[in-house]
Amino acid sequence: MEPAPTGIFTFTFDTLPAGRVREVAAEVDELGYGAIWLPEVFGRDPFVAASLLLGATDRLSVGTGIASIYFREAPAMAAAARSLAEAHPGRFVLGLGVSHGPMVEGYLQREYGPPIETMRAYLDRLDGSVYSAAAPSEEPLRVLAALGPRMLALAAERAGGALTYNVPLEHTSAARRALGPERLLAVEQKAVLETDAATARQVGRAALGVYLGLPNYANNLLRHGFTADDLADGGSDRLIDALVAWGDVDAVRERVQAQRDAGADHVCVQVLTTDPRRAPLEEWRRLAPALLG
Repeated sequence: MEPAPTGIFTFTFDTLPAGRVREVAAEVDELGYGAIWLPEVFGRDPFVAASLLLGATDRLSVGTGIASIYFREAPAMAAAARSLAEAHPGRFVLGLGVSHGPMVEGYLQREYGPPIETMRAYLDRLDGSVYSAAAPSEEPLRVLAALGPRMLALAAERAGGALTYNVPLEHTSAARRALGPERLLAVEQKAVLETDAATARQVGRAALGVYLGLPNYANNLLRHGFTADDLADGGSDRLIDALVAWGDVDAVRERVQAQRDAGADHVCVQVLTTDPRRAPLEEWRRLAPALLG
């Protein structure tokens, strides 16, 4: 079961106590969004957080965006995913990724292996994991964090699709071709509800800065026509405008539609604000009629 066409991606639930997370998630569900995607960095365990959100909502899907394969062994990953899929049929999406060398070798102090070979071997172990608890009625939908053509090909071969992040429209078109028509293509799209160009780009740069120094993202952007100059100093205006939809509600709606026209089945909108710790509930409310109507 695939998530409905429009969802949200957010880091900000980690800033809220659990009770408030439940309240906000319930309103997001009532607004009609199709999914909530949760990252894995230094906050709540994404499977614990997913359980919190699934228990507080009735309809929407919850996806890990992305659970790192270096953070847990394959049997633990499989057991967590199947437990959620059994408790909440058709509503949990297992998003997996290889993370980044600086994170794995610096923070985790583990060797960062070749991404494709490492992911393929992990999927083999995942599929072979023993699980003796009550089985879900269907296996959870599995998507891979994929940017380059080889990881997209692996997603088409071994998963239900891919989740892409920090991508321009040109990448979405290429990803659609690589996945073929049958696999889910979920695309994260950053958005700033701000009509002043300087302010909007400043918010975008603050969010993108950490990513532009990571080889996986930098190399992907270079493949799609950007230059080293575009990636320098927090990102050129051209780069920011390609990755961040900014302006009024209609401007964000138009970019989300452009992602769909380029081949996305599902667009998860990451609303950025001047306060990255604030859950942008008011912005989600403002966007809902335009994105979900």
